[in-house]
Amino acid sequence: MTDLHLPLDRGAGRLAAQIAAGFRAAVRSGRLSAGTRLPSSRDLARDLEVSRGVVVAAYEQLTAEGFLIARRGDGTRIAPLARPDDAAPEPRTAEPAPAVLPSCDIPPDPGVPYDLWPSQPDLSAFPRERWIAATRAALRTLPSDELTYPDPGGVRPLRTELAGYLGRVRAAVADPGRVVIMNGVAHGLSALVRLLLADGHRVLAVEDPTSVRQVPMLETAGIRLVHVPVDRDGVDVAALARTGARAVLVTPAHQYPTGVVLSPARRAQLIAWARDVDGLILEDDYDAEFRYDREPVGCLQGVDPDRVVLLGSVSKSLAPALRLGWAVAPPALATRLREHRGHTDLGAPVLEQYALAEFLRNGGYDRHLRTMRRRYRARRDALAEALAAYLPHATVRGVSAGIHLYVELPSGCDEDAVLACAARAGVSAAGAREMWSAGRAAAAPPALVLGYARLAENHLVKAAELLGKAVTEETEG
Repeated sequence: MTDLHLPLDRGAGRLAAQIAAGFRAAVRSGRLSAGTRLPSSRDLARDLEVSRGVVVAAYEQLTAEGFLIARRGDGTRIAPLARPDDAAPEPRTAEPAPAVLPSCDIPPDPGVPYDLWPSQPDLSAFPRERWIAATRAALRTLPSDELTYPDPGGVRPLRTELAGYLGRVRAAVADPGRVVIMNGVAHGLSALVRLLLADGHRVLAVEDPTSVRQVPMLETAGIRLVHVPVDRDGVDVAALARTGARAVLVTPAHQYPTGVVLSPARRAQLIAWARDVDGLILEDDYDAEFRYDREPVGCLQGVDPDRVVLLGSVSKSLAPALRLGWAVAPPALATRLREHRGHTDLGAPVLEQYALAEFLRNGGYDRHLRTMRRRYRARRDALAEALAAYLPHATVRGVSAGIHLYVELPSGCDEDAVLACAARAGVSAAGAREMWSAGRAAAAPPALVLGYARLAENHLVKAAELLGKAVTEETEG
């Protein structure tokens, strides 16, 4: 193990990028040689007084670039091929390194005792036997001709089943011609942004705060993002109108990360805005499957199907690994999305589409969702009650639906310090600051975003107890 000297300019932001740059400079100068063992991400985060996620992001970036190598049981070391500049071979053109993911998008290391990372379902609950049965049923009846390249918009049986399901459960205006199968919501958004750019859009409005995973993906597509405040009624439509944008991305069923449900008045205002500016609403149906203490809220697309594109997936309801999602779009836009898939990737995997169609048809999907709602509600109740006991001065939001809570910490708390203290105790959580725009982050109350889908109730209670101790240690220290 070695002591490291990594200067940080905290006022400049992008701490993960600064740490990565410091390591590169140390390797290139010869100060860190091949084989040198580095501190664990937890120890280095404590030494640098940053969140552990920041260090994990830097380590992953350097590993992707070939500067570091990580082996189970041997820690993280400077890679054998990492050499100082005077020993390096002649430079050659290389592919650009992968972009650094924001620290709150870096999941914890496997084996963290209390994993409260948000946006992750209980993967152990994936209905393996029912999925196998659906796959077998699909294969038994699948014509051989269907094993060729698929319709780039998705196989018709799946589009038909989804249209019926979304009409029944989400009050969507859907028919097979409006449904386009995508590889998840992110894929749908990426494709839609490119079509918006082709139509002359240069600006896309997004909620503030919002998921940091989406921001670099959208910006990479070439569109400029403007951030619109979210309050207790949802996105501020008056502020949206002042941006000059004619397209907006919203999460009305359960806003990420605050958990706010778009109010009826705001829903009406948002639809009116789209009609006034000849605009388009991209509706990410985030967490719509899981509701506990309120009546179902229909999707916006059902109010004005010619102004709204409904985006959804099975990533939270089944598993992200399936990479199956959909866009329900106005007919002309659905045709363009289908053509886009035909020109870029030739469509989604066929067998998985038929299996999901069978899973919807035979009622397996509905039964699975009912099971998971009961399980997640019990876990939500356990965490919310424990937070009330161990963090009595915190404000918990977003409890009515979804698989995460938004927890505003007591005034004066240092969000990063609480996260670091919690990490030392074995609790992994995400901070909210990086989810806010630069202009609003400083004024936003310190907060944690806590996922509860992956832990049993007794473990959630213990995690809340440890978080309470972390807050006490930070405020009294």
